Formats: sequence, structure tokens, C-alpha cells
Amino acid sequence: MTPITVITGVIFLIIGLPIGYILRKNVGEKTIGSAEQQAQNLILDAQTQAENLKKEKVLEAKEEIHHLRSDLENEIRLRRNEINKTEKRILQKEENLERKLDNIDKREQGLTKRERSMDEKHKEIDSYIAKQVEELERISGYTRDEAKQVLLDEVEKDVRKDASALITQIESEAKEEADKRAKEIITMAIQRYAADQVTETTVSVVNLPNDDMKGRIIGREGRNIRAIETLTGVDLIIDDTPEAVILSGFDPVRREIARIALEKLIVDGRIHPARIEEMVQKATKEVNTIIKEEGEKACFETGVHNLHPELIKLLGRLKYRTSYGQNVLQHSIEVATLAGLMASELGYDVRLAKRGGLLHDIGKSIDHEVEGTHVEIGVNICKKYKESWKVINAVESHHGDTEAITLEAVLVGAADALSAARPGARRETLESYIKRLESLENIANTTKGVDKSYAIQAGREIRVAVKPSIVKDDEIPMLARDIAKKIEAELEYPGQIKVNVIRETRATEIAK
Repeated sequence: MTPITVITGVIFLIIGLPIGYILRKNVGEKTIGSAEQQAQNLILDAQTQAENLKKEKVLEAKEEIHHLRSDLENEIRLRRNEINKTEKRILQKEENLERKLDNIDKREQGLTKRERSMDEKHKEIDSYIAKQVEELERISGYTRDEAKQVLLDEVEKDVRKDASALITQIESEAKEEADKRAKEIITMAIQRYAADQVTETTVSVVNLPNDDMKGRIIGREGRNIRAIETLTGVDLIIDDTPEAVILSGFDPVRREIARIALEKLIVDGRIHPARIEEMVQKATKEVNTIIKEEGEKACFETGVHNLHPELIKLLGRLKYRTSYGQNVLQHSIEVATLAGLMASELGYDVRLAKRGGLLHDIGKSIDHEVEGTHVEIGVNICKKYKESWKVINAVESHHGDTEAITLEAVLVGAADALSAARPGARRETLESYIKRLESLENIANTTKGVDKSYAIQAGREIRVAVKPSIVKDDEIPMLARDIAKKIEAELEYPGQIKVNVIRETRATEIAK
């Protein structure tokens, strides 16, 4: 490219710029002028349309106002007509009320007169009644209070008669249903559980191979027998009984230790104080092992688990404890089983019933070591080893010392009575047996109206014959209830005692 070409281009560029600017300005001014004209035209059109729309809306509004005004006038007219009608009705009601008020005033005046007349008549009647009462008191010889007491006495007799009849009916119906259900449950429980008859005693007998062994047991100057008695705490009775030694002691565990130790000494043949001490230690370990095993066996047999180890040992000690000749451990297992069976039939907590039944006599395991009744001791033991309050209540209430709170506690008490009262369960001395029967008959004989009484069925029933001239038929249920209450308050007995009251009138004549 030559310099001349470049210069020429620059010159054209300088000249072209002003010319382009001038042309662009002219075109823009023309375009702006045209746009302003169009805008003014649009504004004018809009104003015209707005005026027309305004006029139309004003007309529509005026027409609407006119319609509303006419509707309002019509409604006002209707309302005025209704108000006029209502005013007329109110005026009529006011007139009616005024007439009624006049009538009421007249009636009140008449009632006031009648009330005065009635008051006067009442006074006359009261005066007449007072005179009649005085006359009746004079004729009958009773004052009002005395006559009232006589009437109350007659009413009381009638009520007692009706109450006695009602009691008889209710008791008959309730007994029929309750006896039926109770017999089913108890019979089923007994059939499903059977225990041995009582065989345990408070003494133990050790058989000897020959009578010469008695002298060896006694030892020189009695040192061997003294050693045995000192180490075991049991008395050895060596008498004329052939080939036998009797061990006597109130602690059944010690008596069992002495028996085992003596049998081991007899088998060993070496009987001297040192050997005796060794055998007593072995026997003690053996008995402790048996106690633990028996406690675990009882828990397994009854299905009672999670007992404290010390409670299991105390249960095992019951194997060597008897009550009226009944083994207490077997009794506890029997009570747990019976209570569980009855709870199952009735839909109650079987585990709780079994646990309470198994532990109900736990206090007897140490009652010869601790002061208090076996119930109090058992409660303290259960509290010590964190048994639940329900189990404690079953232990505390099984002899009726406290109220049974849970139904399972009631079942434990019933199972305890059932286990103790069943045939062959317990035995008692002839003297205490006769004394109990005599006390039972004396309670009945000291009751007013009783002629004779007889204790039958080993003291489980008392038959009472009453004097027919004193006791009426309708008074028999109340008399039977009174005798039963006296027996409950004055006697201690296992199970239940049936009171059977008999009234019989006999007439005798001789044909000649």
C-alpha cells in the first residue's frame, strides 16, 4: 500500500464522518416528529374512550341506585306492616294479661280466706287428736313412748323373721352354687395331687448290730455319749430297748446330723471323742448338702424359680421339720401345688400362688432359733431377701392374722387349710384331741336354747339339738350363725367346722 493511498483514505474518512453525522441527525429528527404525532393521537383517542366509558358507568350506577332504592322502600314498607301487626298482638296480650291478673287477685283473696279457715280446722283437729291420744293412753295404760317401743318391738320381731327367711334363702342359693364350684375346683386339685400320709416323729431311732455296741457308744465313764451330745446338741436315750438307740431333740437338723454321725461311727467301729468329732463334721457337711438339694428339688418340683440361695437352704431345712407329725417341706410343696392348681382353674396368677404357697411356712425352718411365731419369722425372712409384697401378704395372711389383699393370698390360705385338714395329713395327741372336742361342745351347750350338742367327724362338724319350746323354726339360721361366730372367736382348729342345728318336736302316746 502506497502513502498516497493511505492519505487519500484518511481524507475521505475525515470528510465522511461529518457528512454521516448530519444525515443521521436529520433522519432522527424526522422519526421523532412522527412518533410524537402518533403519541398525541393515541392520547386523544384514549381520552375520548375514557369519557365515553365514564358516562356509561355513571348511567349504570344511577340505574343500580334506583333499583336498590325501590327495593329498600318495598322492604321498609313490609317491615312497617309487620311491626304494626306485632304491636296489635302485643296490645291484645297486654289486655289478656291484665284480665288474668285481675282473676288471680280475686283467687288469691279467696285462697287467703280458705287458708284461714283451714288453719282454724287444723287447730281443732290437733286439739281433737291430743284429746284422743290422752284417752288412748288412759285406756291402754301406756304412754306414747311406751306404745312406740312396743310397736318397734313388734316390727323388729317381724323384720327379724323376714330377715331370717331371706338369709336362709340367700344362703341356700349361694351355698349351692359356691359348694358346687368349690367342690369341683378342690376335687380336681386333690385328684391331680396326692401326698403320703404322716409318718415323721420328733425322735430318731438308730439300729445297732448288737447290744454290746451300747457300751461302746457310752464309752469309759460316759465320755463318748457326752461327746456326741455336746457336739450335736441331741440327747441319746439308751434304755432296755434291744439293739436300738433313741435320739431326741427339738432341732430336727441336729437330730439328723446326730443320726448320720452315729450310723457312720457304728459302721466304722472306732468310737472315741476324736473320731466322733470327725464324723459329726462329715455328717454336718452331708446334711447341708442334702438341705440344699432338697430345697432345689422343691423349687424344681413346684416350678418356683429365682429364689435367693438362702431361701432355698431354709426350704431344705423344712425337710427335717414336722408339724403335728406332718412334714413341713412336703406340706409346703402340697400347698404350692394346690394353690397353683386352683389359681389355674380360676384364671389367677399361677406363679404367684405357687411362690406364696411354697414360702408360706418358711418361718418354721428357724422358729426354734428365733423368737416369734412362724408367721412373723416368715414375713421377716421374705422381707430380708426382697420378696414381693404380694408374696409377703400371702405368708402373713395364711392363718388369718392379717387381711388377704390379693386373691392369690386367699388361695394360699385355702390350700394350707386343705393340706392340713385332709385325712392322714396330721395327727394330734389324744389329750389335745379330746380337749378340742369338749371345748367345741361346751361352746354350743352354753348358747341359749340349746338342748344337746355332739361333735362328730373328728371335730369337723357339730350337731346341735335345740329346745323346740324356746327356739322357733325361723330362728334356727340366726342361732347357727351365732354358734359359728363363737367357735371362730374362741377355738383354734384346722380347716372348717360345720354347724348343723336341728329342731324337732316329738309327740308320744301309748295305746292301751
